[in-house]
Amino acid sequence: MEEHTFSLPAAEFRMTRLKERIGAHLELCKVRISLFSAFSAATGFVLAASGLRPEIVILSLGVFLLACGSSALNQYQEREIDARMPRTERRPIPSGRIIPLHALLFSAVLLFSGFAALLLTANAAAPLLGLVAVCWYNGVYTYLKRRSAFAVVPGALIGVVPPAIGWVTGGGSLSDPRLLVLCFFFFMWQVPHFWLLILDFGGEYEKAGLPSMTRIFSRPQLTRIIFIWISAAAVSCLFISMPGMVQIPHIRGMLFAASLWIIWYGVRLLKGRGGGTLSAVTFTRINVYMLLVMLLLTTDKILI
Repeated sequence: MEEHTFSLPAAEFRMTRLKERIGAHLELCKVRISLFSAFSAATGFVLAASGLRPEIVILSLGVFLLACGSSALNQYQEREIDARMPRTERRPIPSGRIIPLHALLFSAVLLFSGFAALLLTANAAAPLLGLVAVCWYNGVYTYLKRRSAFAVVPGALIGVVPPAIGWVTGGGSLSDPRLLVLCFFFFMWQVPHFWLLILDFGGEYEKAGLPSMTRIFSRPQLTRIIFIWISAAAVSCLFISMPGMVQIPHIRGMLFAASLWIIWYGVRLLKGRGGGTLSAVTFTRINVYMLLVMLLLTTDKILI
């Protein structure tokens, strides 16, 4: 009885340590962003296949693992910069919870697993597009971030790859105009999504020695630019809702309503000049908007 009593705290300690290590690895993967990428790939698949098929599971898993591995590799690459910013100094590597070499090996395992999963889709374009996304994000974009405040514009091309992977896996063609319309929407959404963060954390980027839009534009100017991009993203969504892409009239109506809704939040941001909590609220709403669009698009194909 006494032995069990004394061993209990040790067991609890080990369990706490295990939870902390799991939590640190999940942070390294940026799970929410990675799930977002997997969902966008699934959306592309459903749109091309006009419904659900078993391949969507392995496709989503492959894209999720690739996104996790790419995020982990990015945190390894930017560990020194992350340590200089309050917003990122508690990330797993700069906080010392995970050593850099371990993070590098962990990212390699995730990337290999993701490529292997995409190979199982039996579509040669899927793993090739995945390779392009990883090279663009961890190579081109990570390099440009240290040299240009406008790096997010070419960097936003990363966001168009997951739906394209899903599209080709679902049997669609890369030259299909419908895919171009879909990818254009994802591209337009990516830019204001990032610049909304810059409104709140641009000063940290400057102190860390990174180029920032806040060094080039005043807060009201940057707010107007973000409003224009949000409105353009909403308008680009209307091209997706054309009859060739969406069949159910009610779904088209809901896509239109969702676009008006996000423009309204853009107007609020514009009137408040990005002050107070408006930028954080708009950041959350623009993510919800993208989730709504993907959900509505997939629902249309599943119901018809």
